[in-house]
Amino acid sequence: MLVLVAPGQGAQTPGFLTPWLDLPGVSDRLAAWSAAVDLDLTHYGTEADADEIRDTAVAQPLLVAAGLLAAHALGDVRPHTVAGHSVGEITAAVLAGVLDEESGLRFVRTRGLAMAEAAAVTETGMAAMLGGDADVVVGHLEGLGLTPANVNGAGQIVAAGTAEQLAALAENKPEGVRRVVPLKVAGAFHTAHMAPAVATLEEAATRLTVTDPKISYVSNKDGAVVTGGEEVIARLVGQVANPVRWDLCMETFQKLGVTALVELCPGGTLTGLAKRALPGVKTLALKTPDDLAAARELIAEHTGPAA
Repeated sequence: MLVLVAPGQGAQTPGFLTPWLDLPGVSDRLAAWSAAVDLDLTHYGTEADADEIRDTAVAQPLLVAAGLLAAHALGDVRPHTVAGHSVGEITAAVLAGVLDEESGLRFVRTRGLAMAEAAAVTETGMAAMLGGDADVVVGHLEGLGLTPANVNGAGQIVAAGTAEQLAALAENKPEGVRRVVPLKVAGAFHTAHMAPAVATLEEAATRLTVTDPKISYVSNKDGAVVTGGEEVIARLVGQVANPVRWDLCMETFQKLGVTALVELCPGGTLTGLAKRALPGVKTLALKTPDDLAAARELIAEHTGPAA
């Protein structure tokens, strides 16, 4: 039982798409997608520096494009389940057949621009906390006015809020938390600070052609398997201003009987969480094309006629 997962913002690094351009058809595909969203994805994936790709309006379409490129490179893979963390949910929606590739990329471009505009209103950010009891950590964050924006499981919760609130967190960590790590993102995503982006996405969603998922689609909102395409889109719209519950997604993977997890490019973050929270599940992160052979082998072992 295979789940394909797509990472969220912060997974990007300078030049991470460079080795993928050596694969047949990748340059042409990126050029076509770049024209569709009016953004030079090839430049940002190969030549841009860390500050350039930290820009929300750039990072989000770049990450979705990277995930889709990796999925193409894997070939005719039919996972039992798909899911994505935050913006990775749009990658998952395309893989599930809810949106076509170009529509997904146009939608994520709108999402990135709207969230960047919302983030510019107030200086905000996010920080990951490692360790501690979840209830204790959440209560501490709420006391500081922060939002537990990503409840990732495996002992990781991401706080989001204003720069002042995050500074207070760094000075006053919750009991049991080993480290507070600032994230390379440009705003307090999945909080009330993103509410202005919701209206923009609601309007953009009216122009989408949507179909029901062809495979199990697991939602960040509550870890539910969503069977209706319109419901998937409604959740994608609302999710920008609400917490990501990746812990509940991983619980659903367990209930579904997932035996292998492959994380699309730029893989690593979700694989690390799965290794700690899903013992016995085989994992593989697609970072470069050098990982494709091992990924295909793992996929072949964990898919079958039911896929």
